[in-house]
Amino acid sequence: MNSEIIFNTDLDSASAYISKIYDADVTELWDYFTQSELIDQWWAPKPWKCETDKMDFREGGNWLYAMVGPKGEKEFAIANFGEIMHHRSISWTEAFADDKGKVKTDLPQTTWLIGFTGIDEGTRMTFNLHFKSKEELTQIMEMGFEEGFKMGLNQLEDLLNR
Repeated sequence: MNSEIIFNTDLDSASAYISKIYDADVTELWDYFTQSELIDQWWAPKPWKCETDKMDFREGGNWLYAMVGPKGEKEFAIANFGEIMHHRSISWTEAFADDKGKVKTDLPQTTWLIGFTGIDEGTRMTFNLHFKSKEELTQIMEMGFEEGFKMGLNQLEDLLNR
């Protein structure tokens, strides 16, 4: 059984907060966010798949990936890495993009702060997402972000429990 996911949105601050506890060490979870061959295994909600085109995991680097649908359709996104504190936190700004990483400015962009905290039960993961406006937050939610992200987080838990 998967552990609880806390998922809260705040339209006034155009933000979302997500938290989940994993029965795994910080170092193991860190790898599932920083190594393309691992993040590809869980980032997309099934039946979709994540395919990394390139990942340059460092401050100032980026991650270009595609969400690949069951009929072969591809939706690209790019995450530009900001501050990285080894085994503690990762910040990135994510946007929809074309297959070369050119940002699609007509779609929402999201700033993420991902936290890794070691606790007795394993690791508490926190995700603080900030949008440019409440309209962009609403648009992402209407696209099914909450359901899709929860599926991905549970897929990660299933991988860790194998």
